[in-house]
Amino acid sequence: MNIFDELEWRGLVADCTDAPELKKRLESGPIVLYCGFDPTADSLHAGSLVPLLALRRFQLAGHHAIAVAGGATGMVGDPSGRDSERKLLNKETLNNNIAGIREQLRRMLDFDCPINPARLLDNAEWTAPVSLLDFLRDIGKHFSVNQMIAKESVRARMEDRESGISYTEFSYMLLQAFDFFHLFQAHQCELQIGGSDQWGNITAGMELTRKKAGAHVFGLTLPLILNSDGTKFGKSAAGAVWLDARKTSAYRFYQFWIRTDDRDVVRYLKFFTFLGREEIEALAAQHTERPEARAAHKALAAAMTDLLHGPTATTEAIRASDILFGGGLEGIAESTFNEIVGEVPTRELEKAKLERAGAPLPEILAASGLCPSKGQARKDIEGGGVYVNNIRESNPQRHLGAADLLFGKHLLLRKGKRNYTVMSVK
Repeated sequence: MNIFDELEWRGLVADCTDAPELKKRLESGPIVLYCGFDPTADSLHAGSLVPLLALRRFQLAGHHAIAVAGGATGMVGDPSGRDSERKLLNKETLNNNIAGIREQLRRMLDFDCPINPARLLDNAEWTAPVSLLDFLRDIGKHFSVNQMIAKESVRARMEDRESGISYTEFSYMLLQAFDFFHLFQAHQCELQIGGSDQWGNITAGMELTRKKAGAHVFGLTLPLILNSDGTKFGKSAAGAVWLDARKTSAYRFYQFWIRTDDRDVVRYLKFFTFLGREEIEALAAQHTERPEARAAHKALAAAMTDLLHGPTATTEAIRASDILFGGGLEGIAESTFNEIVGEVPTRELEKAKLERAGAPLPEILAASGLCPSKGQARKDIEGGGVYVNNIRESNPQRHLGAADLLFGKHLLLRKGKRNYTVMSVK
């Protein structure tokens, strides 16, 4: 199927300005399209993946993708989807944020492809040289305030008397419209894509291009993703899920996807992965027949972690995840085990207790909180429900010493199938 049909099958088309004409245009040959990413932080987050991966889908289909880092628009702040004013960032912070985002864009798009390499541009390059008076005369005169306040992103803020909207954010629409017009002139860009909250900004750019260049261009929005429970996609218990491994490790990124709600997993396979239709439908069938096997969840988590962090990081993340389901610890890297330490309760243990004959296992189990008393700990050990470093221990007389420590620091204790505690020496 062509790219538009694929996006529709995946549920990735929210609105399109002229779907029949855009389909014809896409079928007639490669098109140049762009999507903007404002540097509000030094990393994109999981919520940015839908438009970013859509650019990748277009590139894989033979089209010419442009990713725009918003060095100019980022200084103003987009009011879309917000009920309060954004905090203005200084140039140093913006430049640092853009540098971080550029690296993530380079990992997701192919800038070295000989046929249709992606391009990475910064809208400050064509916006900064334009004077305020020139911008007002050449761009501002093509917009009526009546039309601007009718846009959802502006109207919602104007209806809130407490927060309102500043002239700075009110002008954001003009800047994004200028981007579309400039990219049409400089790069023959005919299509802008973005989240559904960008509809007003996208149509403003289309109008400006029509008025100034007499050209017919297109706009396509992608759905803003909500989880089935109504919560915003891209958040975890620890906060935003970032694409930068320094902010969200590969293990935690994997965990975010593996914990997807059963109601969402097939949708997310369509939204986020590059798995084909037959493969996704097969996973959907497996999910319906045996949801407890979590085949769809594992495929989703592996595909996304591999895409962003690479196969080595994915393998490590799977190993770490398996450990919390009773998997062996042989060959596990200390960095991977440290991720587990952050996932389960951790308590301190005096290293001196492990010297000489070591410390009785029932005593350590009671200190860990896994057992309410030493007596209950002995019963649990005899019953076969206690594991030390994921190895079952059935001897209540067992003493633990320094040789049992993982990486010379940790004991991984488990009671039953899922109750873990890490004892870390101090």
